[in-house]
Amino acid sequence: MSETQYNYKVVRQFAVMTVIWGIVGMLVGVVIAAQLAWPALNFDIPWLTYGRLRPLHTNAVIFAFGGSALFATSYYAVQRTSHVRLFGGPLIGFTFWGWQLVILLAAITLPLGYTTSKEYAELEWPIDILIALVWVAYAIVFFGTIAKRKVKHIYVANWFFGAFILTVAILHIVNSAAVPVGPMKSYSAYAGVQDAMVQWWYGHNAVGFFLTAGFLGMMYYFIPKQAGRPVYSYRLSIVHFWALIFTYMWAGPHHLHYTALPDWAQSIGMIFSLILLAPSWGGMINGIMTLSGAWHKLRTDPILKFLIVSLSFYGMSTFEGPMMSIKTVNALSHYTDWTVGHVHSGALGWVAMISIGSLYYLLPRLFGRSEMYSVKAITLHFWITTIGIVLYIASMWIAGVMQGLMWRAVNEDGTLTYTFVESVKATYPYYVIRLAGGLLVLSGMFVMAWNMFKTIGAGKAVEGEIPPVSAGSGFDAPAHA
Repeated sequence: MSETQYNYKVVRQFAVMTVIWGIVGMLVGVVIAAQLAWPALNFDIPWLTYGRLRPLHTNAVIFAFGGSALFATSYYAVQRTSHVRLFGGPLIGFTFWGWQLVILLAAITLPLGYTTSKEYAELEWPIDILIALVWVAYAIVFFGTIAKRKVKHIYVANWFFGAFILTVAILHIVNSAAVPVGPMKSYSAYAGVQDAMVQWWYGHNAVGFFLTAGFLGMMYYFIPKQAGRPVYSYRLSIVHFWALIFTYMWAGPHHLHYTALPDWAQSIGMIFSLILLAPSWGGMINGIMTLSGAWHKLRTDPILKFLIVSLSFYGMSTFEGPMMSIKTVNALSHYTDWTVGHVHSGALGWVAMISIGSLYYLLPRLFGRSEMYSVKAITLHFWITTIGIVLYIASMWIAGVMQGLMWRAVNEDGTLTYTFVESVKATYPYYVIRLAGGLLVLSGMFVMAWNMFKTIGAGKAVEGEIPPVSAGSGFDAPAHA
């Protein structure tokens, strides 16, 4: 292809698969939510048990849905802001097909029971090697494109995408270090509390970099573009970047309060988690205030609704997380469904909504249309999803606080006031409400899939023309596009 055109083919591939994997991942989530309310729904089939489907759900939603969204948006944004075609030749196609193979292998091996049992890192060693190879190729493509850019400036979205790519590579390779003892069996290179510490250094930074830094790159590109306004404060975006990537690295031990991890390490995790509130809210405010002078657009633009409401959930989640890292609060919340509510306010409210909004911006431009096939369907999707998320997280907050209070209630003689089974029984109604919320979110994804395929059918795949370098700032922000 001509170097005067962007490479939209790989962006289209990842964009379409984002929606498909979103449906798959959320469908598995709905199934396991139903199993918690009605355990007989596993039908006594080993491959359908909660313990095997739950890691499939997390991997499908985080790495298949979220990962594909990150590939699509980073490949789009880095080309547009660098005014060059993607670097890498055959490596570009390898990142797509390699990532889809990783997801397919996860969908096969996890229900079969092949697992390292490490949270968000359950895949066994041969698949881990493939992930590392795909990720190195991704880094070469992304940073190679930055290196050959025609403009001096590196737009801040690319800072976040770049930090996410580099950090995830290090996290994955270090945490997945293992000794293979069979074709699909290995033992961690670490032991005991060191293994737990390395795992949650990885686990929380999977949240901090995969699910936060990468999607902040999305936010810094697509909110200004959709709003038609420059970023509220470019200076704040740089401060936000450096403060966030420095602080996030140290927050992992807050997952290990009241365990064998040394108390000083737990305290460091708590302190850095509390500090993290400042850069997180700085980024949220920067994104929301980008609408200054364009607030009226929220009334009529459902894509902006997705993008801005996602930031509201981001702000809420990044306030709740530091609060839950405080040891006295954690004594109540740990091991309860409050944690599940917190995770999903971030995963559904922030990650899914910013991804969906960004894809609604992208898809028409990838298929030569001025807008999606049905704008009304986007509005419907927004309200279904928002109501579903609120039902989900509110039910889990209430259930979690209730569980924490029941578990630590004691009688005058020191015996427990409630048995564990009583707390499970009391939680039942909230599991049903959570299931209803999940069904609404899943329904919204089906609406999106219909809208996407109608848009593709009514359009035609296009490759954007690379503009000549101007004397302006050089990056593809709204004021200069």
